[in-house]
Amino acid sequence: MAKKILMVCSGNGLCSSIAEAVMAEIIEEAGLSYYWEVDSAAVGGWNLNYSSDEGPLSLCTDNGVLFLKRARQMRLEDFERFNYIFGMNKEIVKDLKRMAPLNCKDRIQLLGDYGLAENESIIDGPYNENNNEDLKLVYQKCTIACDAFLTEYAAIVQEMYD
Repeated sequence: MAKKILMVCSGNGLCSSIAEAVMAEIIEEAGLSYYWEVDSAAVGGWNLNYSSDEGPLSLCTDNGVLFLKRARQMRLEDFERFNYIFGMNKEIVKDLKRMAPLNCKDRIQLLGDYGLAENESIIDGPYNENNNEDLKLVYQKCTIACDAFLTEYAAIVQEMYD
């Protein structure tokens, strides 16, 4: 059975969508698509069913990453369905833990805890989706964190079988 990862930000139009696309690409490049599924969602519903913004779409496409996403909001069943739920910043993590059933709170983590400086968020402030430098920084942080997560997870699994 595939492990499931959910990336979450406030509106699902920028950071969590980029993180989803980046993680899916890293998983595919590692030849592990059969073992992992990745999705993204929002804690808020203001972007519900909207297509992703042009900025993240073109940035991912320029980096050879497939990025086709319609925003969706977190659902209660997501807490049971996903093995790993990554918030893009500390506030999102807090929101998710408030929303989550008690038995699911340990699934919620800060994505930046993997590969980035301690407590560093993917979203450190308000990003302007029309500013390519802001988007590049989000993309770079997502790439570092997603790669570090998958590498760490693979090392743990390898230790179990050694």
